[in-house]
Amino acid sequence: MKRIVTIQDISCVGKCSLTVALPIISAMGVEAAVLPTAVLSTHTMFKGFTFRDLSNDIPKIAEHWEKEKFNFDAIYTGYLGSIEQINMLKDFFKQFKTNDNFIFIDPVMGDNGKLYTGFNQKFALEMKELCRMADIVVPNLTEASYMLERQYKENYTEKEIKEILVELTNLGPKQAILTGVSFKSNELGVMSYNKETNEFFTYFKEKIPVKYHGTGDIFSSTLVGAMVVNNNTLEESLKIAVDYVWETINDTYKTNKEDAYGVNFEIKIPYLINRLQK
Repeated sequence: MKRIVTIQDISCVGKCSLTVALPIISAMGVEAAVLPTAVLSTHTMFKGFTFRDLSNDIPKIAEHWEKEKFNFDAIYTGYLGSIEQINMLKDFFKQFKTNDNFIFIDPVMGDNGKLYTGFNQKFALEMKELCRMADIVVPNLTEASYMLERQYKENYTEKEIKEILVELTNLGPKQAILTGVSFKSNELGVMSYNKETNEFFTYFKEKIPVKYHGTGDIFSSTLVGAMVVNNNTLEESLKIAVDYVWETINDTYKTNKEDAYGVNFEIKIPYLINRLQK
C-alpha cells in the first residue's frame, strides 16, 4: 500500500488540517501517516482556542521513523505553528526525500488578504525558504503574496496570475498551483504551472456565493492523494480535487448553514471514491 506522511496540526473541532487529511487520504486507499505539529481545541477562526505546541516531539518521531526505515510516496505539509517547526522540516525533508517520492507544501498561513492569528511577515519569508525544497507548492493568493512580497489584490488578471506562478517555481519547485483563482465573476478555481514543460493549466467551477474554513486543506489532501493513488498527472488530480471541494461546499450551502465551521466533506466521500475511478 502506498503511504503519504502529512505534517500539520490537529484542530480537534473545525474540519481542517489532520481531521480532514487523515480520513480523505485513507478513503482514497492510501495509508496516511501523521506527524502532528500542534493540538488546538478548535481551528483559529474560533475565539479563545487552546494551543499546545508539539515541536519537541517532531525530531524524536523522525529519528524513530528513520531507524525503522519507513518510506513515503509523498511528504505533505500543511499548517506549521512556528519558524522553529519550519527549520525542523528542512531536516525532515533531507531525511526522507528520495528519488521516488515528492515534497508537497501547502503553506497554510492566511486567506482573504490577511495572515492567520500568530503569523507575521517574518514567518511568511521563512515559509518561502521551506518552499525552495518542495517539488509542488499550493498556496492561495494571500499566501503567495506574502511569500513573494507582492501587494495582495482582490482581482488579478491572467497575466498577473501567470507571473506569480512562474515566480513561485523560480524558488525551486517544479510545479506551482494557485487556489482561489477567478477571471469571471461566476467562476472560481485553480491555475497551475509546470516549469519543466513551461505549460499552464486552469480548471474552474461555478462559483458558490459562500466561504467556509478548511476547504483549502480538503483540496490539498485530495490533490496529493489523487496524485499518489493512481499515479495521476497533476492536471487530472487538480480536476478531481476541485470537483470534490465544489461538491462539499455545495452540499453544505444547500443546508443553509451560514454559521458552519466547516464543510460536509464526510457525506461526499463516496462521491470522491467514485470520481477517482472515472
